[in-house]
Amino acid sequence: MNLPFYIAKRYLVSKKKQNIINIISMISVIGVSLGTMALIIVLSAFNGLNVLVTSLFGSFDPDLKILPVAGKTFIPNSPEFAEIKKLDKVLFYAEALEDNALLKYANRQRPAIVKGVSEEFALMTGIDTMIIDGKFILEEGKQDYAVLGFGVAGSLGIGLNFIDPIKFYVPKRNAKVGHNPIDAFRMEYLFPKGVFTIQEEFDSQYVLVPMDFARSLFGRKEAVSAIEIKLKDIDESDEVQKYIQNLLGDDFVVKNRFQQHDVLFKMMKSEKMAIFFILAFILIIASFNIIGSLSMLIIDKQNDIETLRSIGANKTLIQRIFLIEGWLISLSGALIGTVLGIAICLLQLKYGFVKLGGADSFIFSEYPVKLVFVDVLIVFVTVVIIGYLASRLPVRYLTKKFLNVG
Repeated sequence: MNLPFYIAKRYLVSKKKQNIINIISMISVIGVSLGTMALIIVLSAFNGLNVLVTSLFGSFDPDLKILPVAGKTFIPNSPEFAEIKKLDKVLFYAEALEDNALLKYANRQRPAIVKGVSEEFALMTGIDTMIIDGKFILEEGKQDYAVLGFGVAGSLGIGLNFIDPIKFYVPKRNAKVGHNPIDAFRMEYLFPKGVFTIQEEFDSQYVLVPMDFARSLFGRKEAVSAIEIKLKDIDESDEVQKYIQNLLGDDFVVKNRFQQHDVLFKMMKSEKMAIFFILAFILIIASFNIIGSLSMLIIDKQNDIETLRSIGANKTLIQRIFLIEGWLISLSGALIGTVLGIAICLLQLKYGFVKLGGADSFIFSEYPVKLVFVDVLIVFVTVVIIGYLASRLPVRYLTKKFLNVG
């Protein structure tokens, strides 16, 4: 067995002359383990939130979305769009038309984004699983209906049992304002059929209507604002996105789910990195206990070190003993913290002890957690490196100062 490791291990587990050394060593292990555990739990919680947000957006957003680079609408009548529609990897291809409108219900009114979709929208996104009142029905027989976000329905005071329709007002294209300003607006109406809740960004803005109704409301017979695509295999998203982008050229942009909300996901990634560095800094401070533990241990083991020097131990071997001693403290804390962090995350996944605030009105009641092996590995390696540096720097100084080694 390696001599420095053997001696360092004996020092770690043996009882010291001064009991305070054992206490400080134990505090060092506890501090490192708590810091490691906190890092794993927090990073796993951020991963869980990322999965939650992605799944929620997936209930409204398609796998791929084709948008015009200039302007709000375009006419998808070129051969390229016909080719996209026939791609083997495309499961659903749907047109969408959305624009702003003024909604009026009884004595209340508010602006909203009206999005015209096809019946395949539910199959593409899973919006029907997010309905909290009524049903996702846009067309039934010859009757058209609207499905509203929870925030829009709440601000308008809409109840599905009421018999009043929702009135939609949009400016007429090329209209001139005359003596009666209302003549410059086109008005259509629909009855509400369902209310969905996904995320505040959608709930407070969107109203879903049949595509034909949207075309009539906005006065656009062929134009669309986007082409929405659902793939047979989401893992092929990057490949299909690149192919479609090359096919359409620079006049269009093809976005995947993350790019459709790139600001939010970049912010979440930045927050995760910031939290990691903050907790890593706290872990560095906690590792200062190792310096105190090593200082007292070196003083406590002066006779042992003199004996080692008398039988031929050099400066490097003596420093290596205490370096390994400090590293074993941080390694023990890292192992304990990693096990505890993984255990707590697994318990949360199975039993859901921590609940989301306002869970009674939220689709997901348990705080989401996702363990990622790479994150656990990064945390463990980071803790080990911090422990090594926390041991390496003081050992060189302390052995020279207290034992005249060097």
